[in-house]
Amino acid sequence: MNSSFSSRIVSFFLVLLFQFSFTLPSFAAQNRSFAFASFTFRNFTLLGDSYLRDGSVGLTRELNVPSTSSGTAICNDPIILFDPKTNTSASFSTNFSFQISNVNSESSGDGLTFFLSSDNHTHGSPGRYLGLFNSSEGAAGRKIIAIEFDTRLNPEFNDPSSNHVGLDIQSGPNSIKTADASSSGIDLKSGNVITAWVDYQNEQKELIVWLSYLNVKPEHPLLSVSFDLSKNFNEVMYAGFSAATDGSTEVHVIKDWSFQTFGFPSSNSTSNPTVQQPRNTSDSKQNISPVLSAVPFSRSAHKSHKKLILALGITGPIIFCAFLVVFGWFSVKRWKAYGTGKHFKPDMIKGPRKFGYRELSYATKGFHSSRALGHGAFGTVYKATFHSGVTFAVKKSKHNHQAENSVREMKEVAQERELRRHPK
Repeated sequence: MNSSFSSRIVSFFLVLLFQFSFTLPSFAAQNRSFAFASFTFRNFTLLGDSYLRDGSVGLTRELNVPSTSSGTAICNDPIILFDPKTNTSASFSTNFSFQISNVNSESSGDGLTFFLSSDNHTHGSPGRYLGLFNSSEGAAGRKIIAIEFDTRLNPEFNDPSSNHVGLDIQSGPNSIKTADASSSGIDLKSGNVITAWVDYQNEQKELIVWLSYLNVKPEHPLLSVSFDLSKNFNEVMYAGFSAATDGSTEVHVIKDWSFQTFGFPSSNSTSNPTVQQPRNTSDSKQNISPVLSAVPFSRSAHKSHKKLILALGITGPIIFCAFLVVFGWFSVKRWKAYGTGKHFKPDMIKGPRKFGYRELSYATKGFHSSRALGHGAFGTVYKATFHSGVTFAVKKSKHNHQAENSVREMKEVAQERELRRHPK
């Protein structure tokens, strides 16, 4: 067995181990929940003019002079909203606090959005496109669901006022349905911290939005829309925030955020001792369930990871041991083959040692006549001196088929020289 064949055996088992690790049984879609009391760079991808400051996310430039700006902050953790195995779509609940302020009371626009997108690099045009949609291509081939908190009246988008909330789907900021925030006593650009709750019930195909200056969800919603959002769900979506200005000093900041999906089968409904209740609660009927208060991480995902690690921990050593056994067997077989094929014949073991032609040529100075010890019928015997100082007699045969006779002659010459050097 040659070395290339051994390499192929090793490669085969490595590929087998690699493929096996990726053919372990997959786990069904699980409900997710997370919460951020403050934000870090590991939580979000910041695009455009967005920035991170004091644990809050700023979405547009903070300047004292009017400017055109747009920014997007996208959560790095993807969210599963559709399970193709069971053809099930998720419901979701989210709440977040935001602040829209302006150093110039006469300057306004354009607002911010909370959105779900089919990709994690969504960033659009400034101004009335709210940093989410593109002025020429709408959603540019993306699937987008957005709740806009608009602070400028754009008649071309059928805006009811410069202080409204609306549901935008796919094509741009032309809302499916809007509601004036003033009806809930809210001024979006007041500079006060505002908390928004957005719930989507997939079974009822209904989206509901609440707004309040307090941390308690109001009894009556601001906006209620009957619409099947699941038609715009990919299996994996990304959640985030965007905002934009156009010749304005308006500043848009996200203070905190929590999010939860539900509706997928859950293997464990017990509470996690490391979770806490979200700060925005009112009644048990409409509350978001307990969510993690640090880095996005779900209990169900943790269980899936533990199962995967356990499976690899059990099967990995078995495959590795099998690999060692097979590799060892081939190695022993190769060693035995080498031992039987490379040794000298029994009748040559006590004879002269084998040397390469180059080594013999060097020891005899190229078989120089000055090194000749004698001439026979089948060749000439030369004196060969090696680096170690050992001297041998080397027979240069005239005929290849006389090898054994040559060996006997060399032995006789060597014995004769030994007797001359050390006579009895």
